[in-house]
Amino acid sequence: MEDTVRITKKAAFSGLALVSTAALLAGCGSAPEETDGGDGGEALDYLPCMVSDFGGFDDKSFNQLGFEGMVAAAEELGVEYTEVESQAETDYNANLQNLVDQGCNTIVTVGFALAPAALESALANPDVEYVSIDDTVDQDFDGTTDAENIKPLIFDTAQAAFLAGYLSAGVSQTGVVGTFGGQNFPTVSVFMDGFAQGVDYYNEEMGADVQVVGWDREAQDGSFTGGFEANDTARQIAQGLIDQNADIILPVGGPIYQSAAAAIRDSGREIALIGVDADVYETDPSVGDLLLTSVLKGIDVAVHEAIVEAGNGNFDPTPFVGTLENEGVGIASFHDWEDRVPAELATKIEELQAAIIAGEIAVESYLAE
Repeated sequence: MEDTVRITKKAAFSGLALVSTAALLAGCGSAPEETDGGDGGEALDYLPCMVSDFGGFDDKSFNQLGFEGMVAAAEELGVEYTEVESQAETDYNANLQNLVDQGCNTIVTVGFALAPAALESALANPDVEYVSIDDTVDQDFDGTTDAENIKPLIFDTAQAAFLAGYLSAGVSQTGVVGTFGGQNFPTVSVFMDGFAQGVDYYNEEMGADVQVVGWDREAQDGSFTGGFEANDTARQIAQGLIDQNADIILPVGGPIYQSAAAAIRDSGREIALIGVDADVYETDPSVGDLLLTSVLKGIDVAVHEAIVEAGNGNFDPTPFVGTLENEGVGIASFHDWEDRVPAELATKIEELQAAIIAGEIAVESYLAE
């Protein structure tokens, strides 16, 4: 796997789309100590590294966000970084060992699928620091991370998806909205379930009967492609939702939104798309006209903060949980759809966000306290 490793001198990455680094992220420390920042002072002896899941760093979603966060942190610290891209799940162990062998001080693993390999590597290398995106690495399910040198970065996206669900119910003209995912893992279904809760809340408040297709809250199951690739399976599932009259679709699973966009364009109907993780309007302008909003994870900011802290000798394994309150999750602006969102509905979304933060509305999820 060594030929898949790319080493970049003095982090530089065009088009960084970081959420404000002034956001107050729970579990993150105070501002880092000053470093040379590349101005000729004494350089840090520190090498941050990252391994992607098989979606790759150009997925315009969580792998890309994680990578952007590491690049920005390396640039701030004035150090080099190393990344390795996985082509399949069978690459994970070898890629992690490759990074250990290169002397990486902190290794960021992107995605829950990497958790077992990350744990094995962390236990075998207690002097290396690990940052796990989207998984607590609690393989024995006792409520704590299974290695002291792993810092989990996890995100309660149900809160933000609730807002997107309420918004969708208010915008829908057919009274049917849909969602589907890559695989039925908690980090995927948390979006779908939060979305459905938002629709339910709209129905209760407005006396409406907007239907959600693609997810059954009671069964905790729904429509899944079986993977995280933009392919014909994803397009067919999206088409199935369209055939059920859905006019807003939330695909959860990295690039599978591209297949949903293709199905929407083929339909010739006015159907809105909702992105996940990044503001897809910014990361993939080719689908910008379809996007009502995106359900955001502050992965880039959380990775940036974790790496800067670790680079300055302040690695903290305390899990970070992104919420609406600490701006670790949120929803993007309505962009091209702004004129189709009634002003009173937009105001209501702001009020709902404040109510969730205040604890007046409880959004159920596996991460909720």
